[in-house]
Amino acid sequence: MNSRPSKLLSSIAVALLGLSAIGVASANEEAAAPAAVAGGKPAQVGVCAACHGENGVSASPLFPNLAGQHRSYIEVALKGYKSGARKNAVMGGQAAGLSDADIKALAVWYSSQKPVLYTVSPEGEAKK
Repeated sequence: MNSRPSKLLSSIAVALLGLSAIGVASANEEAAAPAAVAGGKPAQVGVCAACHGENGVSASPLFPNLAGQHRSYIEVALKGYKSGARKNAVMGGQAAGLSDADIKALAVWYSSQKPVLYTVSPEGEAKK
């Protein structure tokens, strides 16, 4: 008797259980996030908007768009700037005063904004 199909089914079952646990954790984080944003846009967006735009769409190709970026990526990046693990003098200074709740609120806000795709021409001008 070949045990390969049963091993495959066992592996699939374990993977599905792992994914469902991740989904529950993610749902719990999302449920907690609105409390962090209390009323919508975090107050810190005003500072971020100077470079990244009010809704995360930068007016300049020099600064990255944050709109539609993955929430976890924004959180990891901001925590990296705050700790100094990610080097950028401007972002390090901006992130230094952010709490974990501020970082989560900003990540939720920007990840929920509508993304815009930029392409840069050979002349260096951003085109939407």
